[in-house]
Amino acid sequence: MALNQEIIDYFEGKEVDIKTYSPLTFAYIGDDVFDLVIRTIVVNKGNTSPNKLHNTVIRYVSAKAQAKMCDAINPLLNDEEQDILRRGRNSKPHTKAKNASSADYMKATALETLIGYLYLKNDMERIFELIKTGINKIEEENER
Repeated sequence: MALNQEIIDYFEGKEVDIKTYSPLTFAYIGDDVFDLVIRTIVVNKGNTSPNKLHNTVIRYVSAKAQAKMCDAINPLLNDEEQDILRRGRNSKPHTKAKNASSADYMKATALETLIGYLYLKNDMERIFELIKTGINKIEEENER
């Protein structure tokens, strides 16, 4: 069973039609799901200091890195996922990028929107596939 469904069941939540959610609601939960997946990957590579863990994690969770991931996964997306990504990219977040261009920030928001949508659909396998593709792209660029 997917984590989202386990949480709903355990806390006696109600089933909701996620198609009624705004892109920024998807991005809100997607940000944390993305962060949890990346932190889990990093922690499972071995025990080290929190500072080293943090420095590794930020290579993947920055808006610039997420924008690169968004570009890497874009050709792999089906029509439904493309639509969610587009809606996320075109949303109007109430915050601004601190250390990223507006374009990178919007791509990062789009990625988080897609991750949130897939999470609420209970499709963790697809999230893992897309994040793995994005990580591979970043690592490939870092090797150059």
